[in-house]
Amino acid sequence: MSTKAYYPISEIGQGKVGFSKTRSIIEAAFYGNNVVKVNTLKEAYELAKNSPGTIVTDMPVYRGEEFGLEKDAKVLLFNDGAITGRYATARRISGEPGVNCAALDIVAMDAVYESRWKTMYHAEVFVGLDPEFMVKAHLLIPEGEENIMYNWMLNFQYMSDEYVKMYKNSKPVGDGKEADIYIFSDPQWTGSDRPNVSLDCLSDPQKKTLCYFNTETNCACILGMRYFGEHKKGTLTMAWAIANRNGYASCHGGQKEYTLADGSKYVASVYGLSGSGKSTLTHAKHGGKYEIKVLHDDAFIINTDTCASIALEPTYFDKTADYPTGCDDNKYLLTAQNCSATLDEDGKIQLVTEDIRNGNGRAIKSKLWSPNRVDKIDAPVNAIFWIMKDPTIPPVVKLKGASLASVMGATLATKRSSAERLAPGVDPNKLVVVPYANPFRTYPLANDYEKFKKLVEEKNVDCYIVNTGDFMGKKVKPADTLGILEAIVEGKADFHKWGPFSDIEILDWEGFVPDMNDPEYVGQLKARMSDRVNEIENFATAKEGYDKLPDDALEAIKRVVAELN
Repeated sequence: MSTKAYYPISEIGQGKVGFSKTRSIIEAAFYGNNVVKVNTLKEAYELAKNSPGTIVTDMPVYRGEEFGLEKDAKVLLFNDGAITGRYATARRISGEPGVNCAALDIVAMDAVYESRWKTMYHAEVFVGLDPEFMVKAHLLIPEGEENIMYNWMLNFQYMSDEYVKMYKNSKPVGDGKEADIYIFSDPQWTGSDRPNVSLDCLSDPQKKTLCYFNTETNCACILGMRYFGEHKKGTLTMAWAIANRNGYASCHGGQKEYTLADGSKYVASVYGLSGSGKSTLTHAKHGGKYEIKVLHDDAFIINTDTCASIALEPTYFDKTADYPTGCDDNKYLLTAQNCSATLDEDGKIQLVTEDIRNGNGRAIKSKLWSPNRVDKIDAPVNAIFWIMKDPTIPPVVKLKGASLASVMGATLATKRSSAERLAPGVDPNKLVVVPYANPFRTYPLANDYEKFKKLVEEKNVDCYIVNTGDFMGKKVKPADTLGILEAIVEGKADFHKWGPFSDIEILDWEGFVPDMNDPEYVGQLKARMSDRVNEIENFATAKEGYDKLPDDALEAIKRVVAELN
């Protein structure tokens, strides 16, 4: 699938594909005489290397020439100042109740005008790595932000000869009704009220930050946001929206394919927020017991008809906290953000990781980090695993009913991670619900609910919850979770009815068998399930019912609470 960039004269005009008001404001800026086109990764690297404040380490980029860099390219480090995480509060999404698009369009229009005094860089990438689904994305960003642009081109697929040819041979997405993605970004924007311009339409006018998405027309305006993660997730936000409109389940998670000794295949998808363990589970090699192929650990889509899956990104944007200076995994680093640096015994500049400087240090790792990496898994997905950190849920349970399986994904409970900046007064330790582990949705939640329900109900995909946190005070270790996965993949997991539940089964994992005769435990379990009922009921009223789920979703979770009674 490809998106539309060029238009016959007869297809240009009001009401036609690619010509909404917001998009017309954003796209026009790309053709200004202050715009410099950056065509290759080599160009982007040189610009980033020479950008003020960039730290050029003495760490070589491993086999960089294989993906568009010079042989002598080095790992670049750039630090964002006090901002080291995403700020979800800044997001404003067209179509959601209470979002004043007319006012936001004026803010965008004024920001574009102010950018005329700057040299702006225009970069292009592909999102989606198979002819079945490839969309083209454009980024416009000012001089001085070369590291964001370089990271963006590394994170997604730069326009190599191979992928340009693949894109030309791909089918137009939505029968030509999907336009290219256009993103205007100015991290230097400080915003101010002017005649006809008011910042009251921002979610947080005091912060002077904005991530404005008009995903129906595939465009976005990112203002006052330095953190690269805003640009990565902003781009994925729109690619996921395109996928959702065209029959795919949009997935913030990881997927891998196991080939067992008898030649059979097992495809597992894991869903969880940053810090949940989804990357660890996705990349685990299981001691060489199986032949493993990894699709990705953060962003992919599932065709809800064929159940094949496609990766959206070639590289990995990972935390550096668990990768000390000198560890083998750092061989595959391309760039780093929000880390420190020092001199080794030979006087060479080395990264200082482990979140010593700040929380949420990050790096982009090349595709080579995972030697068994693929861009598409044709074998149909076998199982979905919702990763939760809910202390009342055992290390693993199996969900039988399609409605319950999907609604538990819609009420996925976890703890906040250091990757997210929180508004003042928000308790970072409070369990929060993030539907399908994807806080980047820009369409009604019911769309995801129906897609995942279809996979379970019509395509016979199994569904599990795995708890990677603690169970009633006892830590669930990675070895526990990996052992559980292996038992399931090999067909050795003996699931049986759990207590009073009609649609939940349990695997008795040593040391974690819940005592259903303990009134304190049952009370806490009931409280957490009741929390989920409250969340579903809240979806029906919050944002004027924008995220209301079908009635069967609420009925499925209410049945769980009733059975506990």
